[in-house]
Amino acid sequence: MSVADSIEIDEGKLEPPVKETALDQVRTRGKKTLLDPLFDNNPIALQVLGICSALAVTTKLETVIVMSAAVIFVLALSNVSVSVIRNHVPNSIRIIVQMTIIASLVILVDQILKAYVYDISKQLSIFVGLIITNCIVMGRAEAFAMKEPVSLSFLDGIGNGLGYALILVIVGVIRELLGSGRLLGHVILPLSTEGGWYV
Repeated sequence: MSVADSIEIDEGKLEPPVKETALDQVRTRGKKTLLDPLFDNNPIALQVLGICSALAVTTKLETVIVMSAAVIFVLALSNVSVSVIRNHVPNSIRIIVQMTIIASLVILVDQILKAYVYDISKQLSIFVGLIITNCIVMGRAEAFAMKEPVSLSFLDGIGNGLGYALILVIVGVIRELLGSGRLLGHVILPLSTEGGWYV
């Protein structure tokens, strides 16, 4: 008699172990890659990356939204591009190649902003160009996209961009609300004739 035969299993109490499939593992890893930067490993709040641009562009919510979209776009596409070519780039020039990819994407974003939202582009001024040297973008390209497949690199770029955007939106809402009593041009806290507003 084998060990398995000697153990009686009460069908109501014990269930056979569920074997996780490869697809389930991919989904779990993809979900973790996308959602971790939002709360568990936020690039600004926990890693303290990208602080300069985060403080500079958070005076108005509309600039926050545009900057966040630009960073998400650059992060996602630079991660994908770096991941695609990671096995074909010599180790000695990988940083230069990454910077070239990121700079090209930032120039594209800057030109689109100047063409379609010129006023906001002027308010953001040099900070869009500084996305090139943003530690979040460079760090994710080097630490993640150089080692991972395209799909996970894309999710990592989106996740870190959303984590960056989350903090920017929170700070932008607080700063615009307390600074002018408005959000996206709508008066939330009306001004008082005594020179300010009161809650």
